[in-house]
Amino acid sequence: MTDVRNASAVPRAFFDRPVLDVARDLLGRVVVHSSDDGDVAVRLTEVEAYAGPGDPGSHAARGRTPRTAVMFGPPGHAYVYFSYGMHWCANLVCGPEGTASAVLLRAGEVVDGLDLARSRRAAARKDVDLARGPARLAAALGLDKAQDGADLCAPTSALRVVDGPPLSSSSEVLSGPRVGVSGEGGNGERFPWRYWLAGEPTVSAYRVAAPRRRRAGSPRTSATTRPTDEESTQ
Repeated sequence: MTDVRNASAVPRAFFDRPVLDVARDLLGRVVVHSSDDGDVAVRLTEVEAYAGPGDPGSHAARGRTPRTAVMFGPPGHAYVYFSYGMHWCANLVCGPEGTASAVLLRAGEVVDGLDLARSRRAAARKDVDLARGPARLAAALGLDKAQDGADLCAPTSALRVVDGPPLSSSSEVLSGPRVGVSGEGGNGERFPWRYWLAGEPTVSAYRVAAPRRRRAGSPRTSATTRPTDEESTQ
């Protein structure tokens, strides 16, 4: 295993590419977060790509807002947001500045700082569940609003992406619809932008977005059901 604590961060040029290329190439790489409590490192096994304006699943679909400003670049920064008032989730900004592309970190394997990750994810019954889902992954790494906008490529950054062991020739990258994203049409076949490593037990469960049940007397809404910490979306 790569010495992730002392490994150099991947360069900004890695992120300054089309979002689908970055998403696939993040699989097998390691996200490291150093805090006062210690270091935790997660090897990525599942991600989702979001392409900004024109992508109905993206937070940036309607343009720049104070919340999404970091998504518009430059690449190589973190976009961390609070999902449905329940969980933190983390994205890595990529593509040319101004495109608002980002990759949601959906799931991974804790490869360093296991005890600290367990203390942050006390509800996890098994280690494979520590970062199995985007909110669980963010919690295991100890990410919150303080990391929003963090420069992953800065030499002194506490949050960074480093190379993991090379994927074997037998490693298979699969793709399919994103989890819990409504409004894509046809259950998301237009955007098969979720990528994962086949056979990895840490990959999260796939669930199609479903309409939220309307209580009697409440207005009609097309909002989706609130996702769990395993299935939170961008």
